[in-house]
Amino acid sequence: MTYLKQQTKKVYRAKVFVLMMMSLALSTGLRAQDDKSKRPSPPAMATGKIGGATLSVDYSSPSVKGRKIFGGILPYDKLWRAGANEATIFTTDKDIKVEGTTLPAGKYSFFATPGKKKWTIFFNSETGQWGDKKGGAANMDSTKIVLTFAVKVKKLKDIQEKMQYDVTDKGLELRWEYSDVFIKIE
Repeated sequence: MTYLKQQTKKVYRAKVFVLMMMSLALSTGLRAQDDKSKRPSPPAMATGKIGGATLSVDYSSPSVKGRKIFGGILPYDKLWRAGANEATIFTTDKDIKVEGTTLPAGKYSFFATPGKKKWTIFFNSETGQWGDKKGGAANMDSTKIVLTFAVKVKKLKDIQEKMQYDVTDKGLELRWEYSDVFIKIE
């Protein structure tokens, strides 16, 4: 075998080796992105029963991390995806009454407009979308709003570091930072 052929084989093997290593690194990186538990705002779920209905809230739970949340990084009176990452999803297997109005059984995206004293809540029939559009606006199609209403917000004494939803026997509660929002469900 000539010297030139040997060098060509070495270069070829080196290129194949580099491509294999790049493929391995890329596939490992893609798998890590698929693992939602490794996100800064990991997935969480709240489930429970109210009357005969089973309810669940599927959301990503951000942390305060020393930031001012409401009236800070989340301005008052601006639509918010009520979580992080994908739009928060609310599911009920039976018709329920939410703040006195019937919400049919189904799956809904859940949005809110936080205010100092009250929040406006939205149940939307579009699901599966990323929570924010490019540029930061909440990704809610206003033509698909199924139910909207206002609820009072209470101030917590102690900070709630991680955003948390709870389904209680009387409704849905959202606590984060110093805010506590309760939605009556029957």
